[in-house]
Amino acid sequence: METLVVDHPLVAHKLTALRDVRTDSPTFRRLADELVTLLAYEATRDVRVTDVTVDTPVAPAHGVRLAKPHPLVVPILRAGLGMLDGMTRLLPTAEVGFLGMIRNESTLQAETYATRLPDDLSGRQCFVVDPMLATGGTLAAAVQFLFDRGAVDVTAICLLAAPEGLAHMDKVFANSGRPIRVVTAALDERLNGNGYIVPGLGDAGDRLYGVV
Repeated sequence: METLVVDHPLVAHKLTALRDVRTDSPTFRRLADELVTLLAYEATRDVRVTDVTVDTPVAPAHGVRLAKPHPLVVPILRAGLGMLDGMTRLLPTAEVGFLGMIRNESTLQAETYATRLPDDLSGRQCFVVDPMLATGGTLAAAVQFLFDRGAVDVTAICLLAAPEGLAHMDKVFANSGRPIRVVTAALDERLNGNGYIVPGLGDAGDRLYGVV
């Protein structure tokens, strides 16, 4: 598994504002959207393309277009929805599937409660978006779900990651033989006793949409 921590002043600036407890929900949503677009730029560096030739007003020019089947963007509900617009802004031709997963706060295990994805993902590149890679249980379950349906490689885009979550992902997919990549704005210190990232930014879903 490859991990990329995006080192860029604008990424660090926006992440600092996201961490600030004084940042209200409307501002948090806007900043998360902007930050995801910056992360998506790096995350799509290896997106598949096909060679094409187009006519300019002057002469033919060689270029590329996104290959088919088009990439699939998969937000993990509910917090992942706050990252969807930032992804589709950069990948407007991508298709979108939805995966509803929630962490059981007693067991810290991921539980699936809703899916809206193609049954056959053969040959597809998938981009999973979820703000927090904490214990790694939810993301690992989501990635395995996509592989089980035939996805060929998966890139996860997270605002923050914890070392424990990355270690869990490494362990689960050590012998998978399939490309897995995690792109994040920062690798934080650790998890606390409740499985939250420290220093983190709190509950991303609550900060995006309020407490429900």
